[in-house]
Amino acid sequence: MRWLLSFCLNGLALLLIDLIVPGFRIAGIGPAVLAAFVLGLVNTFVRPVLLFLTLPLTVITLGLFIFVINAITFTITAWLVPGFHVYSFGGAFWGALLTSVAGWVINILFKN
Repeated sequence: MRWLLSFCLNGLALLLIDLIVPGFRIAGIGPAVLAAFVLGLVNTFVRPVLLFLTLPLTVITLGLFIFVINAITFTITAWLVPGFHVYSFGGAFWGALLTSVAGWVINILFKN
């Protein structure tokens, strides 16, 4: 039950971030919750592969390239979820960054 609340809160965070950050748009609460779910799946399965493939670049940039990887996973989620659109790299970058911070806060609040 806690995971369902976490997905709903992540979806709500996406909707609030949509109001703040220009460059991406979410059509409503349904696409927001679906985007939170798909973003979790993409971060679980695709992000580790991307991190491994770009490891030399990440080392050269002292870890800053991970922010670009987060923006890429955010954009992949937008490709997979109808009603969730990313219009620019800046929107993906800031949206992913703020979504990561919101997810971190939500995980701290609901930690066992």
